[in-house]
Amino acid sequence: MGKLFIGMQYVLPQHTFSRVVLAATRIRLPLIKDALIGAFLKGFDPEMGDAVEPDAHAYPSFNAFFTRALRPEARPIAAPPRALACPVDGTVSQAGPIAVDQLFQAKGHHYSLQALLGGAAPAWAARFVDGLFATIYLAPYNYHRIHMPCDGTLADAWYVPGKLFSVNGQTAAAVPGLFARNERVVLLFEGEAGAFAVILVGALFVGSMTTVWHGDVTPRRPRRPTQLPLTAERAPLTLSRGAELGRFNMGSTVVLLFGKDRATLAAQINAGRVVRMGEALGELSAAAPA
Repeated sequence: MGKLFIGMQYVLPQHTFSRVVLAATRIRLPLIKDALIGAFLKGFDPEMGDAVEPDAHAYPSFNAFFTRALRPEARPIAAPPRALACPVDGTVSQAGPIAVDQLFQAKGHHYSLQALLGGAAPAWAARFVDGLFATIYLAPYNYHRIHMPCDGTLADAWYVPGKLFSVNGQTAAAVPGLFARNERVVLLFEGEAGAFAVILVGALFVGSMTTVWHGDVTPRRPRRPTQLPLTAERAPLTLSRGAELGRFNMGSTVVLLFGKDRATLAAQINAGRVVRMGEALGELSAAAPA
């Protein structure tokens, strides 16, 4: 069954399916949206007690329910000022050092910084050589807003077109260069941690990715590498640790990048670890190089 599912993804009209899902999840007719929400509750049993609005059927659309806000006290931000805050709820797929310019995806699969960053200038990839990465998978039942891991100012942003393979563990183990093949939004920051990146990776049925600066970045036409404008019209370009920076309209994966000697990961942050937004993934280096 696993091989069949993976094989089907190569021939499915991935973007068409995702656009259909996008349209369906924004229907506001009570009969339809309540049916979608009810089916999701039955299939995934998401935790609603942490939500600002715990009544799932009170949301005006499935997408509003799926991207629901949480009560601030539900996800406290790690107290130490140098703590690296987890940006999302999810499960760590992989985390650790970047081997020169190679990130580990799964057994037998690596991909390069430049491939991951796509249209971003090569100078950005050079800043993460021998650095640190963490890949966090968001399951459908997880909270789907994305937050800042540390203080930072948006310095560059790119839409990178690509496929929309599933990003679950089974597919990650079978599809080479998965996270550098899928459609993604690359957000590059400057901060106390030096250069760091928060990369939103699209996936099958993930019809839209949103940032607080740009609104909905995907779906997008034409589908070609595009440098996104740096503007403070929607939100400040500088955000503090824990501030919301975007959301997935349906679930996917976030990849974090830090430069060499800029941050360390906590010992318990390894593949399979379930994490929550705000908890400490590690810490910024005490004496980050200039």
